[in-house]
Amino acid sequence: MRARTLWALAALLAAGTLLPPEASAQRIKRRPVEAPAASPAPTAPATPPATAPAASTPATPVAAPSGRLRRRPGNDAAAPAAPAPSAPTTSTAGGLVLEVLQPGGPVPAAGPEPATPTALTTAPPTVASSASAVPASSELSDLLRPAPAGPPLGPLGHTGSGRVRRTGQPPSADFLPVEDRWRIGFPDYELYERGSGSDPYGQNVLKGDYPFDGQNTFLNLSVVSDTLLEKRRLPTPSGSSNARPESKPFFGDGSQQFFKTEAIATIDVFHGNTAFKPVDWRLRLTPVFNLENKLSLEEVGAVLPDVRGGKERSRDDVAFQEAFVEIRLADVSPNFDFVSTRIGRQPFASDFRGFLFNDTNNAVRLFGTAESNRVQYNLAYFKMLEKEINSDLNTGDDRGQQVAIANVYRQDLFVPGYTGQLSLHYNHDDGRLKYDENGFLQRPANIGTVDPAGGHSLESWYLGWTGDGHIGKLNVSHAYYVAKGHDSFNPLAGRRIDIDARMAAVELSEDRDWLRLKASYLWASGDRDPSDGRGEGFSAILDNPNFAGGGFSFLSRQGVRLTNVSLFSPNSLFPDLRSSKFQGMSNFVNPGLRLVGLGAEAELTPKVRLILNGNMAWFDKTQSLETLLNQAAIHQAVGMDLSIGAQYRPKLSQNVILTGGFNYFIPRAGFIDIYGSDTNLFSAFGSLTLAF
Repeated sequence: MRARTLWALAALLAAGTLLPPEASAQRIKRRPVEAPAASPAPTAPATPPATAPAASTPATPVAAPSGRLRRRPGNDAAAPAAPAPSAPTTSTAGGLVLEVLQPGGPVPAAGPEPATPTALTTAPPTVASSASAVPASSELSDLLRPAPAGPPLGPLGHTGSGRVRRTGQPPSADFLPVEDRWRIGFPDYELYERGSGSDPYGQNVLKGDYPFDGQNTFLNLSVVSDTLLEKRRLPTPSGSSNARPESKPFFGDGSQQFFKTEAIATIDVFHGNTAFKPVDWRLRLTPVFNLENKLSLEEVGAVLPDVRGGKERSRDDVAFQEAFVEIRLADVSPNFDFVSTRIGRQPFASDFRGFLFNDTNNAVRLFGTAESNRVQYNLAYFKMLEKEINSDLNTGDDRGQQVAIANVYRQDLFVPGYTGQLSLHYNHDDGRLKYDENGFLQRPANIGTVDPAGGHSLESWYLGWTGDGHIGKLNVSHAYYVAKGHDSFNPLAGRRIDIDARMAAVELSEDRDWLRLKASYLWASGDRDPSDGRGEGFSAILDNPNFAGGGFSFLSRQGVRLTNVSLFSPNSLFPDLRSSKFQGMSNFVNPGLRLVGLGAEAELTPKVRLILNGNMAWFDKTQSLETLLNQAAIHQAVGMDLSIGAQYRPKLSQNVILTGGFNYFIPRAGFIDIYGSDTNLFSAFGSLTLAF
């Protein structure tokens, strides 16, 4: 029975390749075989009557197409056979009856099908047929021989060569081994697009869509070019030797121009079936080439301490921003909850919005999930590296700072759709002496009183609760931190201080089709008395917040200098009076901030996104500013920050992104008290990102 079934499958699979030399195509049909008759079937006359068909033929015959095979009714032994060469021929072998309709011959009409299929039986070695009947042995084998195969079908994407270990397992009656399950061929079709090695959007072995070694080892290569041009007007200290001898104010011409272009290459090799579980291991390298970093000012002494250095500086730099290995240590549940570790230079953001720590640096990190990924947790220890002051890229020098972070996230906390987080941060900075690459003193900050022991150490703890998600149709994002610790010698206080600072932020938004409306509030506590031995002004470890306009907002984006320190550091919302964001130390004697903002994000088209934002800002306490500037009665009002930005993705992907923005700052009483000018400030920028 099994042999007959295999014969039937072979006949069906070989359809279209069974022609004798004079035919163009043949098809084979299987029919049940009756038990052998006592005598051979009678032979029909050589030529059928022209006026009437044979008695057993129910319909007038028609000319058969060339080489067509047709199944006959199961019981037709009494039917007269058609004459050669135009009559059908039959052959029986292995329990199959093959009926070949010869070119130009009549097509026997189908008789009624049997009510019950007749079981397959072994047919006699020969049956009566016409002179052109097909023999049952070698000629039948020739009939079943497949036609020459065409070119092999290829996969749709760019697969590369690939290396799959061949087992050499031969096909069997039940299985056909497919040793490379990724590179299975597809026929050409109008809806299929063939990928290429230069196409990052289609399937590509260089983008991790196919394994490059074995079945589960993948390679993801990415190259990003990022170019930024920015024109701005900011308060620029003029010093005692300014560019215009007749200029008397402490702050001169604030016109500035900044240009930066860099290339980022990422090599990501990982192993595992990542569709259902985390990777088994991963190795990632990301070199960053800061090709051009040029700043042009209108005042001397701001780019270099030596006023003879001019008003411009141009730098280039290269560094490995990422270089880590990741290993999955264990699966802890049947639902692919896991524990993994990551060692090396790696990016890490400790909360949803980057309020406290958001950096790429040397670290050992343990992370994983629980309760079917409803719980995520991190334990991380960072031994911080120095950063180059112009490019903000990592160097190989130890900074003398250690940061430890533990956090846990819980999805669907209290209500579905809301994720809560608890975190604990520890920061220790030994405050070792540091001059930056341009020659300016960064540690300790060049303000107030210098510690006669030559520097000061800082130790701080942060306990925080943050959340992100939605409650009904209202989107909610919030953060609250309490900072404790001590500073061995704060330069503004001129003594040791105990840290006791707070910070809170909340953003509420609602989506209305293509439009998101937002309202935000931020409070960072300020220090009310620099001389009382308490540091009450909030200062982060290394923040980069995406809040209240983010990179489009003037106060968040721009670094506003105040003599030897920054009132606002670039990409920070906290006015903590540190010498610089990366090389300076956290400072808990500062004015703090209160900010209220309204904004909107509009998806105008799938390619165009518009961002609008407006903020009003006030200092929380101004006593630290009065001590620093030796100036009384500084008002709290900072000013109004208005911004607009747009992103354009012409390819509907992240491969090409055009970003532009304009922000405008209208100073109010407190800002005017500090800088002695009510001149409005602004920045306009455009960037082009190309990614492969």
